[in-house]
Amino acid sequence: MFHIKPRIIVLKAIPKLQKSISTTQTCQSNHKLSSFLEAAKMPEKKLRKLVFPFEDLERHLSSKVNTSNFQLFQPRYEDIKMAEMFFTPSKKQKIDYFTSAVRMDHAPLITQSEVCFIGRSNVGKSTLIKALFSLVPETEVRVSKTPGHTKKMNFFTVGKAFTLVDMPGYGYKAPKDFVDMVETYLETRHNLKRTFLLVDGSVGLQHADRIAIDMCEEFGLPYVLVITKIDKAKQGELLRHILEIQEVMQNHTVGCFPQPFLVSSLHYSGVYLLRCFIAHVTGNLKLGPC
Repeated sequence: MFHIKPRIIVLKAIPKLQKSISTTQTCQSNHKLSSFLEAAKMPEKKLRKLVFPFEDLERHLSSKVNTSNFQLFQPRYEDIKMAEMFFTPSKKQKIDYFTSAVRMDHAPLITQSEVCFIGRSNVGKSTLIKALFSLVPETEVRVSKTPGHTKKMNFFTVGKAFTLVDMPGYGYKAPKDFVDMVETYLETRHNLKRTFLLVDGSVGLQHADRIAIDMCEEFGLPYVLVITKIDKAKQGELLRHILEIQEVMQNHTVGCFPQPFLVSSLHYSGVYLLRCFIAHVTGNLKLGPC
């Protein structure tokens, strides 16, 4: 059993620094790779590298490394196309920012499936959510170069399919009420289907990330590790970080999905696969068990 008190000390926010000017990035047109339908026009080799980024890295690993867990979720292209429909707005499906909350008694009472994204400050969380919602350019996802920009729980509704929650970052520059806000949400949100815990692939697993993993384990949450910024690290460094993360997942977790998801929000690597997984775990796309 993990103890709450030490974790509160580690995740406690530092005093507020001088307020920085943040920017709200709202796309006026879709990125050329926002849609899998457009990406599917690429040569097969490039497309697979984009959809399944680990495949391109796997050939650089020793044959002694067991990579089976990196390929557990392998949907067909048709499944990925179907999943994209849930991230595409239509007359029947509105995708938009819904509300924000700083306490659970301010959180909206929603019965549909929910997923949340959590990670260390500056892990690229809001940037990834922006990439996931890039087919809805009018949806405002606040992205800032300043770590710790997200101070509230931000709720985005995807029609009647599911809700996605952008949580405040932990560790450096976490909001002072992080523990009361986030832990209470994770422990009591009954419609939460999966927690996506983001780890920066350019720096690897940090102490604060291990505490967040312990928190998910203590609460008995089904969660997934998402390795971000895979385009920012040198190949050897990235592989080392991935294998370290995989070792923790295999030997020190129970509730974690065995496959880490690798993503680059800049190049859309792994974004289509992650969309498909979200559509699946929220009960909107029927595939094999996850």
